[in-house]
Amino acid sequence: MRITLIGQAAFGEAVLKALLEKGEEVVVVYVPPDVPGRRDQLKELALSQGIPTFQPPRMRDPHVYSGYKGLAPDLGVMAFVNDIVPATILDCPRLGTIQYHPSLLPRHRGASAINWAIINGETRTGLTVFWPDEGIDTGPILLQREVTIDPNDTVGSLYFNRLFPMGVEAILEAVEALKRGTAPRLPQDESHATYEPPCQEEHAIIDWSQPASQVYNLIRGTNPQPGATTYFSGERLKIFDCELRPSPREANAGEIIAVTDEGFLVAAIGGAILVKRMQPSGSSKIAASDFVASAQLGAGSTLGR
Repeated sequence: MRITLIGQAAFGEAVLKALLEKGEEVVVVYVPPDVPGRRDQLKELALSQGIPTFQPPRMRDPHVYSGYKGLAPDLGVMAFVNDIVPATILDCPRLGTIQYHPSLLPRHRGASAINWAIINGETRTGLTVFWPDEGIDTGPILLQREVTIDPNDTVGSLYFNRLFPMGVEAILEAVEALKRGTAPRLPQDESHATYEPPCQEEHAIIDWSQPASQVYNLIRGTNPQPGATTYFSGERLKIFDCELRPSPREANAGEIIAVTDEGFLVAAIGGAILVKRMQPSGSSKIAASDFVASAQLGAGSTLGR
């Protein structure tokens, strides 16, 4: 089967490697244009295997379709795609195009599905392989797999430990179903659809007057990107690794309750957050205990605007 692969980064690389190990014929790879100072693992693997590799600025440029059609593909596979892929390309392969998405569609459509599931405090999520159309994650479902969101999961742990490897296996399973002629096209139930915007800094500002559990979910739901933002003495800080703790005493929201070798404990409603790893403005990520020493932060200090 002649497969075209559109994707990028480590997930795209893993999908290409898995397809090749299964003996599939990948006839072309499309990756985004190069970013200075950043290597793309999918591009490097494709070139090392002698697979034609293209980097159009936009997949919807007319000349991209003409070259794509000339390949006479049987199946298109999309693995980590941020660009808008037009219907002409999606519908071009003989068997159509399939795509991976890290949520149980129609829940959490959009580019930050994992972030929002954790931020919302959900305990279950999953992945979907579906038939993309011109909407945002709206096409028919081919298969789904469900996973548990553990209480201490971050975006990074949930993705790399479970949704990433399961996603590669799900794509292989979908390809096999297509070869057998047993791949379904199950319409999404629009009554259960949700969509969230890309999770950016504006969505990740900590309000210490919220319940501690909500603050904790926001921090782990933005770790490693974009990081949860707070302030100390007017300086912007990003918080990454943390723990949810009971509060040892009454304190104002955002007040530093205690400083320990592990970091510093911040009060919120009904509990506290032990900050363990963070990033001061203009710096790399550091242990919270190192920041305490340099910033003269101590019990009684306050975080927030």
